[in-house]
Amino acid sequence: MEIEAPTMDDADRLAELWVDLARSQRAHGSHLLAEPNRETVREGLARAIVTQNVLVARTDDDLAGFVEFAPETDSYRQDVARGVIENIYVRPSHRDTGLGADLLAAAEARLLDAGIDRVTLEVLADNEAARRFYARQGYEPHRVELEKAPESDTHSKED
Repeated sequence: MEIEAPTMDDADRLAELWVDLARSQRAHGSHLLAEPNRETVREGLARAIVTQNVLVARTDDDLAGFVEFAPETDSYRQDVARGVIENIYVRPSHRDTGLGADLLAAAEARLLDAGIDRVTLEVLADNEAARRFYARQGYEPHRVELEKAPESDTHSKED
């Protein structure tokens, strides 16, 4: 299996893999809708192909997974240059083979070559398997995002 830069011919298949990823993450509390975002994601992945911010794991006849990454673009000045793993996905038939770790390492190497000091990513709190995977790759919690629905507030507006 080769990890390489995709071509524009891969954009539709990459979008299909992203839809699979988004669909699977709904079980872990993701609010992203898979199919309604297909075209927007395809456009974003096409840009990532052009900017060389996506890599694929290619089998003889298909894509087994992908990783999308980029330098962090934040207007705040920081004491480190950070890169972001935007998406990583390995098709279920290729999991537990080391492919996810290989994709992640390849993205990290590209970011390091671009002068990045730290790599960041997000994982859903409920996705225990992903959290274990990232911990095995050396990732540690850095920031925690909290969420609630406004209607869950126990105080009425009149109190």
